[in-house]
Amino acid sequence: MILSFEDVSLIRNQLTLLQDINWQIKKGEHWGILGLNGAGKSLLLQLITGNLWPTTGKLTVLGQTFGHTSIPELNKRIGWIANHMQTRIPQYESAEKIILSGKFASFGIYQEYKKSELEQAEEILVQFHAQHLIGKPFQVLSQGEKQIVLIARALISKPELLILDEPCNGLDLFAKEQFLGFINQLMATPDAPTLLFVTHHIDELPTSLNQLLMLKQGRIFAQGPLDLLMQPDNLENFYEQTIQIIPIQKNRVAIYPKFD
Repeated sequence: MILSFEDVSLIRNQLTLLQDINWQIKKGEHWGILGLNGAGKSLLLQLITGNLWPTTGKLTVLGQTFGHTSIPELNKRIGWIANHMQTRIPQYESAEKIILSGKFASFGIYQEYKKSELEQAEEILVQFHAQHLIGKPFQVLSQGEKQIVLIARALISKPELLILDEPCNGLDLFAKEQFLGFINQLMATPDAPTLLFVTHHIDELPTSLNQLLMLKQGRIFAQGPLDLLMQPDNLENFYEQTIQIIPIQKNRVAIYPKFD
């Protein structure tokens, strides 16, 4: 079992922020987490990574139950990519050195490293068909290229769980499609980690996902196979309005409000 929430709630200042979360992720599953702003997506991620602690319930991540494990040691097995991390990256550092810094759990290189370790970072870019980024400072990369470098940085330590928190923010239409294609290729590799892909835009969910968790006002609205949850009735109930659904790819749609 990769992840298990059992009756988890999060209460702060007498406000219930997450309520009665029951959710499991099995090995081989790749999940999308979909919810509008304020639904509780970020809070859920902070629970998974131990930045917040459940008020009630039992939380187990990668076989480790909270309250009976070391959170820093657990986080070494998790790769988490969010846009706010870009501000912590030394902007002058080259792409391959930023990737290598993931091995040391730092943002930037502050210790001695072996030539073979740097070559390993460069090889990841080659595998991603992004060898053109080798030697380029982070500050000159496009937003999509920066996201690829951050994912490579997470993967160099071989995480068992990869969390992408709103990874398409700041990407234009074409960069977004290229990035989602990259994610699909990554998930097709034999040693790909379990993926959690978090977004509030349904059209950003990559086709490599096979499960979906829908969050609404701090509670689970629905969960299960992605293709079943993409049905019009379920989506209209989720968004509480009449919508127009535009198919993009298999199990991938865009939605718009439907006006009379």
